[in-house]
Amino acid sequence: MNNHPAIELVSISRFYGKKDTRLDVLKDVNFALKKGEITALVGPSGSGKSTLLHITGLLDQPSGGQIFVGGKDVSSASDKERTFLRRKEIGFVYQYHLLLPDFNALENVMLPQLINGQNEKKAKARAEELLDLVGLKHRLKHRSGELSGGEQQRVAIARALANEPNVLLADEPTGNLDPKTAEGVFQTLLKLVKEKNLSALIATHNPELALQMDRQISVDNGMIKEG
Repeated sequence: MNNHPAIELVSISRFYGKKDTRLDVLKDVNFALKKGEITALVGPSGSGKSTLLHITGLLDQPSGGQIFVGGKDVSSASDKERTFLRRKEIGFVYQYHLLLPDFNALENVMLPQLINGQNEKKAKARAEELLDLVGLKHRLKHRSGELSGGEQQRVAIARALANEPNVLLADEPTGNLDPKTAEGVFQTLLKLVKEKNLSALIATHNPELALQMDRQISVDNGMIKEG
């Protein structure tokens, strides 16, 4: 049985520039996301939350340190290997839904599966199942421009789960929504993460949402603090 964390960062640093112009965004970050754990990532704008999420999600390379996915060191993985790992292991939800406007809700959730090699019939069945789970069974054929902000973000959540990832990363997933809609979308997200026993790292400015998660960490002066 694999008891390793879903994702682990060891002595991660990220800086930009050189010498006198160097800007340290992350400094000696050590963090483990346990299996089945939902962690809130908090901190002011510009603190490095998005950088930490991008490194955790293998979208950005750290300046130093190691990254482990399921216990495997992927620090030196090639771009091709990192892309494969993202498709297989990690789902992303962004502040803005990033749906493809020329495709309807069903097609937006099918597309990541088709790119990953799934056949169309199975991709459609899973997309329908996920959209039903987020309460959009009646909106399958609607394009993003025909959906409300909350509905668009629910489609984005379904899309993030399309390839059955082990880890979900979300960057201010309710940041563009009004408080009532945000709460509804957030509860949908939490429910799905718990039902599917995913590991999740969710960046949020909302302290009330953060307190509903299993654990809270913050980025302060480039370093991780608990609570």
